Amino acid sequence: MLTEIRIESLGAISVATAEFGRGLTVLTGETGTGKTMVVTSLHLLGGARADATRVRSGAERAVVEGRFTTTDLDDATAAQLDAILDSSGAERDEDGSVIALRSVSRDGPSRAYLGGRSVPAKSLSGFTNELLTLHGQNDQLRLMRPDEQRGALDRFAGAAPALERYRKLRDEWLSARRDLADRRNRARELAQEADRLQFALNEIDTVDPQPGEDDALVNDIVRLSELDALREAVLGARAALSGGTDDGEGFGAADCLGRARTALESTDDTTLQALAAQIGEALTVVADAASELGNYLAELPADASSLDAKLARQAELRTLTRKYAPDINGVLRWAEEARAKLAQLDVSEEGLAALERRAEELAGKVAQAAVDLSKIRRKAAKRLAKEVTAELAGLAMADAEFTIGVTADTADQDDPAALRLPSGELVRAGGDGIDQVEFGFAAHRGMTVLPLAKSASGGELSRVMLALEVVLATSGLVASGTTMVFDEVDAGVGGWAAVQIGRRLARLARTHQVIVVTHLPQVAAYADVHLMVHSTGRNGASGVRRLTDEDRVAELARMLAGLGESDSGRAHARELLDAAQRDEI
Repeated sequence: MLTEIRIESLGAISVATAEFGRGLTVLTGETGTGKTMVVTSLHLLGGARADATRVRSGAERAVVEGRFTTTDLDDATAAQLDAILDSSGAERDEDGSVIALRSVSRDGPSRAYLGGRSVPAKSLSGFTNELLTLHGQNDQLRLMRPDEQRGALDRFAGAAPALERYRKLRDEWLSARRDLADRRNRARELAQEADRLQFALNEIDTVDPQPGEDDALVNDIVRLSELDALREAVLGARAALSGGTDDGEGFGAADCLGRARTALESTDDTTLQALAAQIGEALTVVADAASELGNYLAELPADASSLDAKLARQAELRTLTRKYAPDINGVLRWAEEARAKLAQLDVSEEGLAALERRAEELAGKVAQAAVDLSKIRRKAAKRLAKEVTAELAGLAMADAEFTIGVTADTADQDDPAALRLPSGELVRAGGDGIDQVEFGFAAHRGMTVLPLAKSASGGELSRVMLALEVVLATSGLVASGTTMVFDEVDAGVGGWAAVQIGRRLARLARTHQVIVVTHLPQVAAYADVHLMVHSTGRNGASGVRRLTDEDRVAELARMLAGLGESDSGRAHARELLDAAQRDEI
């Protein structure tokens, strides 16, 4: 629910604050005072495109701030809004309400804030659109669009699960069809790609490289190329460490260190004893090094006869690294990826037939899902048309007839979305189903029912939209915590019809917060809260104030053909107000 809104420098409004309560709130005022700016501000909070020309002359920016409560929402909607707040880092105020803000700069981009955090306008609209349902003259025009009419019918029918199932199957079907067409169009290219991959894998498998083999070969080749020098270096180093001959005779580093340790250990001096221990550690290192040199010498080949074989092997590996990767490990990874890709490049006739069967199977499922969705819509269309027609009768249009046509959208054979139904009919499987939904209307019996866009005047269209919203709301299809805003929904209406619109809005306000911008006293009389947009007398600026009972009488008198403060005008206004308050809606 919207509890408060603050507007700065938007259109005719300099600074204004309006507090809203439960039930029906109406906004009235003289023409040009800026009543519609209140609705414009709500559109801005709803994420509408920011228009810099709306910024009040002399101001740098316009600011709209709204305070919302979510305590009246159902659990699912509340959880959805909590998720939006959490993802945005937004915080609730101390009383649990959430503040949404939008600023529009004269020279720069607009800014959006939610719960004290800067957010994209899309995030702001994701939050506020769950709480606000806006109906202005542009929204009435949108009601003429087929997609809006289908959406209203689907809401009433509760068709969301069936529509979601249809869309999911349709996506799978179209994907399978694309794969099949791609397979047919690229059959030769895919076959060539498969041959190339297979040839490369055969070449790699023939060479049979092992992980890290190229690096190991480099070390072996270097060793074989310098075999004599390496053996001489090892023998010299080993002799220096262990002695002059293999049997250990002669003096080497180990012998010298051993004698030095023995000499020091024979004393009782603690310093010399510590040095003897250090020499013992050095002796261990020397012995280990001598042992490793012996192992290295034992592993050296007796001659370099295997050098040619290793050079030939290195040449084989280099053939692979020139083609597929910088090193052998990379070649092995390339081969693994190529095997996986080759497994997906099924160019056999069996694979093509399998894809065809898959596409046909999905086409059957999509067709059945489309038929199921159509049945739901056709059944709901009769009920919705009947209920809207009855609601129009209550809006002083007793002879009006409202219809909803649901017809199949036929397709040509060459249509990429053509779908054959079980009945044999060829239809177009669009993103929203196979149906064309059209609202029809006739203002009087005996008249031909024509499409709504061709048959309804502005006033009639207003009442059709209101009747539709009342039916949807009373059917529980609009969340009880939603704020419904109507901008001059009573345009082109007067007399008894205006009274009936006021009664319907008041009835709607029993379960929803309803905010209405109106110029009709018959509608304003039913308000629980009456706000008036008025000129402040300062540079043409306007403000908003809440009217008391006596102020309401004066405002209703003004709205009654400009009767103003006359006794007859006030008496008429008082009578209208009392009648509305006594009305058992």
